Amino acid sequence: MNILGYLQKIGRALMVPVAVLPAAAILMGIGYWIDPNGWGGGSPVAAFLIKAGAAIIDSMPVLFAVGVAYGMSKDKDGAAALAGLVGFLVVTTLLSPGAVAQIKGIPADQVPAAFAKISNQFVGILCGVIAAELYNRFSSVELHKALAFFSGRRLVPIVTSVVMIVVSFILMAVWPVIYGGLVSFGESIVNLGSAGAGIYAFFNRLLIPVGLHHALNSVFWFDVAGINDIPNFLGGQSSIDAGKAVVGVTGMYQAGFFPIMMFGLPGAALAIYHAAKKENKEKVASIMIAAAFAAFFTGVTEPLEFSFMFVAPVLYVIHALLTGLSVFIAASMQWIAGFGFSAGLVDMVLSSRNPLAVHWYMLLVQGLVFFGLYYVVFRAVIAKFNLKTPGREDDEAASVVTNQPTDKTELARQYLEVLGGHDNLVTIDACITRLRLTMKDRSIVDERKLKALGAAGVVKLGEQNLQVILGPLAEIIAGEMKSLR
Repeated sequence: MNILGYLQKIGRALMVPVAVLPAAAILMGIGYWIDPNGWGGGSPVAAFLIKAGAAIIDSMPVLFAVGVAYGMSKDKDGAAALAGLVGFLVVTTLLSPGAVAQIKGIPADQVPAAFAKISNQFVGILCGVIAAELYNRFSSVELHKALAFFSGRRLVPIVTSVVMIVVSFILMAVWPVIYGGLVSFGESIVNLGSAGAGIYAFFNRLLIPVGLHHALNSVFWFDVAGINDIPNFLGGQSSIDAGKAVVGVTGMYQAGFFPIMMFGLPGAALAIYHAAKKENKEKVASIMIAAAFAAFFTGVTEPLEFSFMFVAPVLYVIHALLTGLSVFIAASMQWIAGFGFSAGLVDMVLSSRNPLAVHWYMLLVQGLVFFGLYYVVFRAVIAKFNLKTPGREDDEAASVVTNQPTDKTELARQYLEVLGGHDNLVTIDACITRLRLTMKDRSIVDERKLKALGAAGVVKLGEQNLQVILGPLAEIIAGEMKSLR
């Protein structure tokens, strides 16, 4: 597997632990709604909910270790997740300040500060990746009959614990350097203030076609480089009291996405509909309405973005620039809201009572402006350059009619057929909105047939990797495809 493909694999696995964040956001969001002033101090029910959500947020490093190990394992087995947990516990215990002082024989006050922050998402991801690789290598090993009980999957946590001892001693030497580099990177972005937030948002959108935005997000949204924007925001008053959060600053890597996802992209959808040929408007309307609603309500934007990402790349670059501008404006004006899943209506409502949400309603005003901006810019650029957005394709391309079966098993069967069947598929996986496939022969795939089945787009990576953008159906279709043997 090439480097890009491997990074893709890690990016996909990162979605496993990230998927638990909505649970924390809902619990804490309801708690803040019940007790918006005391944040749990004036209501036992609110305190119960906020603390329950905080339990998830405070455990993100270990969730990354377990989730990444599970997500990268070849058959998604619980033994891989257990190995990730074992690896994380060994590393964080051996590299705790007290253990480092004892092992090195130095006073506790001379232990580098980096070891006080050894329990973080970066180390969790590292442990998860190593555990997954060990699982993929050793889960099928058969030992001598005398040790047969420890063969196969049972062997993996044992091997992981031993390997992690070696990893710990390596990290004992290099972790202060790695930590220093991550902190310097985080501080350089933070020092750029609102401009840094805008630059991050621009690259966040640009990386979506290859699925590497998840890796970038982990730097800004979690505690990889000391920023930790989402957990600090969801922590609310407790984060403020602990000095982890600053009102008007924490959340600035999230807030500006709300105007884009709730308003900007629906404006683009309307422009694409109005620019479509008359005979195609009905078909385009059904696609754009569904995609725009998903973006507005849940913040899931990939079905809409992939409708123009490859057929009109200039529009996608404009979209990335406007996203950066939106995040920059929201950060500059200190209009703050946050999310646990994505920047849709649900998360906006849940975060509105969070003590770190500042003038969040102004994001709605900003969103209306961006709705008009997206509509005008997209409509003008489509007309100026005669871009082949949905509904404006040449007659041959436009003749493809989407005929998506309602039965998910049958739909999966048809996707499998177009992809060459199980004999042509090395791996089948999915993240929130896309099938992620490794294939023996990618050349046999007919992209037009995939789009006729309802795929919003297709991404080719390297020589064997293929991503099929399906929206929220991706996980369901992947599961059905695996079961069709």
